[in-house]
Amino acid sequence: MERSDKTARELYQEIKANPTRKRFGFGRKPALINVDLQNSYTRVAEFKTAYETVPKQLDYVNALADLFRAKNCPVVWTYVAYMDSGEDCGVWGTRTNTPDSLQNIKVGSRRSQFDERLKIDAKRDIIVNKRMASAFHENNLGSLFTFHKVDTVVVTGGSTSGCVRATVVDSLSRSFRTIVPEECCSDKHESPHFATLYDMALKYADVIPVAEVIDFMGKYNPVND
Repeated sequence: MERSDKTARELYQEIKANPTRKRFGFGRKPALINVDLQNSYTRVAEFKTAYETVPKQLDYVNALADLFRAKNCPVVWTYVAYMDSGEDCGVWGTRTNTPDSLQNIKVGSRRSQFDERLKIDAKRDIIVNKRMASAFHENNLGSLFTFHKVDTVVVTGGSTSGCVRATVVDSLSRSFRTIVPEECCSDKHESPHFATLYDMALKYADVIPVAEVIDFMGKYNPVND
């Protein structure tokens, strides 16, 4: 194992400045997955489970969602929420049992609801109540993307080291070109955030500035299905 005194942030900034691998790049048609941008994780003044890395994160996500809709590309929003018993959280919900525990985010609760600052089109967007870390876990999202002929997935949300990472790994595992706009991800702590950006950039995704995604989508011409 290589040892280093550098911080996770420094390691990420190094690989960002001097990439060692070529990008996957954008393909024929992209989709946008926004992971768990719900009050439990975005309202830092209200819930101790919430976090903020980039203050403008939700503004960037809204801008991306507007662009994807305008170009007839799928926009997906996921959230976690569980039945009263919490059993649909499975073994994941057995490590703690406090009011802040994952399995105690109940369907219809304030914690489960999307942040009101988000611009969600309830008629056009795809809403997924996910129970596990990955947005792709045991639902029809993959088949929806096949239907839409999607080959590129842009992932935003939180946490970077948790559900974003799981979604990114599953996206790549399904052979989607996978892109992470770095300003659109958040985590509770700096070290796992930057360590995960570093790891994803090396292995699983193109981790790029959100401005590049906005620029691509602004120029993107919708393909004929």
